[in-house]
Amino acid sequence: MKKNAPFVASFLIVGCWFVSFCTPSLVSAEMYVAGQAGVNFADRINSIAGTGPSAGIPDLEPAPNPDFDIQNSITFGAKVGYFPGHSWYGIEGEVFHSTPHIKQLDLGPGAQDPGIHMRVTTVGVNVIARYPGRTIQPYVGAGIGAAIAHIGDTATVRSDSAVAPAWNVLAGLRTFITPKIAVFGEYKYTGATLKFDGAYGDLGGFSGNYRAQHVLGGLSYHF
Repeated sequence: MKKNAPFVASFLIVGCWFVSFCTPSLVSAEMYVAGQAGVNFADRINSIAGTGPSAGIPDLEPAPNPDFDIQNSITFGAKVGYFPGHSWYGIEGEVFHSTPHIKQLDLGPGAQDPGIHMRVTTVGVNVIARYPGRTIQPYVGAGIGAAIAHIGDTATVRSDSAVAPAWNVLAGLRTFITPKIAVFGEYKYTGATLKFDGAYGDLGGFSGNYRAQHVLGGLSYHF
């Protein structure tokens, strides 16, 4: 036991130092969780191209028009954020989901597809810069993540999924209604290049650049 005494003493000293050093930081750090909901004003999916065996074959691409029109939809999701102290900069993780269905497609003379059901879930991490006011906090941010998209079966395509790198930029305003509860409004612009490689089965699939604008509101609780 005496042989282990120096080790035990050193362990206790380091442990006490760690607790005394880290505890003030944790106490002074600001964390929050938030729920958000709003509208996805989807832009078009552009630069449509065939993938796999259908690459470069016009008759197998989804439409002569290189763009797909997308329906607006409801968006909802959640966030968790961390700011060291009452600082100007922090980091935020989020997830949000929408159903920007592809509108009716013109396949050529006398041929049309009724459209394609699509849902998109985006998971990402944002770097946030804000004015650290006690009541009003305007903020901006940018981040990267992953877009997880799924399309349903139609007369021309098969059900398929795509996972792609995604990015977003955002700006918003948060207002505290109590010392721990705040409401916020936010504009977000997101993008990803989606590839549905199995949309035509053995014939391959298609890809396109997805862009969407989101207008969101929400409620956050700050620890």
